[in-house]
Amino acid sequence: MNVVVQRRLNLLVDLVRRWPKYSLAIRGMSKMSDEVVASVSGSCGVITLNKPAKLNALNLTMVEAVKKHLVEFEKDETVSTILVKSNSPKAFCAGGDVQRVTESAKNKGTYHRDFFFNEYVMNFMIATCSKPYIALIHGITMGGGVGLSVHGKFRVATETSLFAMPETAIGLFPDVGGGHFLSRLPGSLGMYLALTGQRLKGYDLIHAGIATHFILSSKLPLLETDISNLKKSEDVSKSLKHVLDAHQQHSISDMENTPNFTINDKLAMISDVFGQSSIETVFQKLKADQSEWSKKTLSTMQKFSPRSLKLTHKQLKKGIDLDIADNLNMEYRLAVGCCEYDNDFIEGVRALLVDKDHSPKWSASSVDQVEDSFIETFFGPVDHELDVFAEKVKLWAS
Repeated sequence: MNVVVQRRLNLLVDLVRRWPKYSLAIRGMSKMSDEVVASVSGSCGVITLNKPAKLNALNLTMVEAVKKHLVEFEKDETVSTILVKSNSPKAFCAGGDVQRVTESAKNKGTYHRDFFFNEYVMNFMIATCSKPYIALIHGITMGGGVGLSVHGKFRVATETSLFAMPETAIGLFPDVGGGHFLSRLPGSLGMYLALTGQRLKGYDLIHAGIATHFILSSKLPLLETDISNLKKSEDVSKSLKHVLDAHQQHSISDMENTPNFTINDKLAMISDVFGQSSIETVFQKLKADQSEWSKKTLSTMQKFSPRSLKLTHKQLKKGIDLDIADNLNMEYRLAVGCCEYDNDFIEGVRALLVDKDHSPKWSASSVDQVEDSFIETFFGPVDHELDVFAEKVKLWAS
């Protein structure tokens, strides 16, 4: 661990230890902010996403609410664990409200910057939470939903889980810390998921290292009860892991077979193709191979924004050497660039989500036409830079 990271962690730990006892005004009862509900159940602080009609797609109000409740629960000495879940059987969180974001970018507003700024601070708060954070990622978990879950200590998948980072299809990039966690998946799997938007289902998330546990959705209510009943201890993480392990064992014993990784036979090819040093070489490898998998993968990627593909490849190459804070700070620069430096993000959302003609007109027709110098501008400084660490300290001090 480098000196900067250690200094950051020491400051956060000191803040936690010195903060006076904090209690929620209403314990055991929900506090509503419309789209996010917070409550305390036993020793567990619970955050429930409550926007089922939109599959819990995040907006700025929801992000601010989650941040607020995270601070409340971390300060509350009677809360030992923090759990985030959805009230929708279809989705944990299907992403962010990108239509609102691109409308702001198109009209030269400020919402897009405010949204990404605060969302990435929220992601950092989850990654550095002083208490065990558990995400129940059943149903659709994409984009912003990944950021709400993957940085937590425990991520619980179910047979309904559907995971993807499909941002290159709309002219964005896999943000919410994607440069950090995707770049660390084994065998270039993260680069593959980032560039193709490939979906993983259920037990795949265990094989990929994205989920820490797999529990059947029918057993989640009992799991929540057992988490709430955990007694405060010196090592609550160990006790919590024991509970999660037990529920996982029971779930797997109720299944006929433990599922294999659905892309297991493609892992060697993924490692070879997506481990290349440039996006241009990735395309060359796919074109040279005449397998059905390569042809299908190539066809998929050729539909996506060439600028986004090139930007994403560079993002993950840089991300492997950055800690979570520096990754998120970098991604804020990239998000500002995608909103303000070209039209691909606005066009991608229009074509796929607004008009739904599925015929985006990208700024370039192939990755070969995207200049390296143009991509480099996305990584340069912006006015009002984000420092996620400093923003978390401000929240704690407020």
